[in-house]
Amino acid sequence: MPEIARTRPAEDADERGTVTGLLDFLRATVELKLSGLTEEQAFARPVHPSALTPGGIIKHLTGVERFWFAIDFAGLDVEWPWSDENPHGCFPIEPGDTVDGLLTAYRAECARSREITAAASLDDQARSEGMECTLRYAVVHLIEETARHVGHLDLLRESTDGLVGE
Repeated sequence: MPEIARTRPAEDADERGTVTGLLDFLRATVELKLSGLTEEQAFARPVHPSALTPGGIIKHLTGVERFWFAIDFAGLDVEWPWSDENPHGCFPIEPGDTVDGLLTAYRAECARSREITAAASLDDQARSEGMECTLRYAVVHLIEETARHVGHLDLLRESTDGLVGE
């Protein structure tokens, strides 16, 4: 497993450096929260009656990255992240899912998102039909979404093996 580097964004950066730096910090925190968990731990439901699992959250965040950046903003012709049975990107674990596989997919999707955002202005409009948001909105939305789920991962990780912080 590769080492997970987390770098706090500069507190005096310009707008792009602030929002992309904060999002990258949160992305690394997501990885850190899954690092070291077994499949049994990552796919367990430690907070009953919630159906949330650490693995389900990272799978969801992978789909969210693809949806907001590759599909909605860039208008790329890539695979839709969710099934017809699960159209809203819930958090299912499928047979064959592994922690390493989920982390690899998340890293790859985040890398594509970084390439898309680096090549555009924050004022650029989404290219997907029916989308009217700017890249700025998409990045800030991903900050909010990722931060919310890092909070869930904090609770799930502490309930699973006692790891707190970070």
